[in-house]
Amino acid sequence: MFTILCNMKGSRKLSVSEAHLNTIRRYSLFSDLLDSNGIVEETVLEKLRLNVRSMLSSGSTDPELIDLCEHILFHPDMKAFGLHQLILLYIDWEKNEL
Repeated sequence: MFTILCNMKGSRKLSVSEAHLNTIRRYSLFSDLLDSNGIVEETVLEKLRLNVRSMLSSGSTDPELIDLCEHILFHPDMKAFGLHQLILLYIDWEKNEL
């Protein structure tokens, strides 16, 4: 289990499991998500949420994807700063997995 900060003060945190990271990998959720500048803004979070909504509306009933949505992507504390932390965690986790 990992923890990411959702704001700069560190008062809001989310727990991220290996299952969440595996789901991100399986669906390639971070692929082509960022622009060439690499800055994570609220628009990037909205793009990710729209992509996931599209997957779910097309019939995906994967319980792990739904869990990722409920506990991480659509959590009220998840903002651009939190997504940036999640991306950094994912990159580090993926490096250690290989």
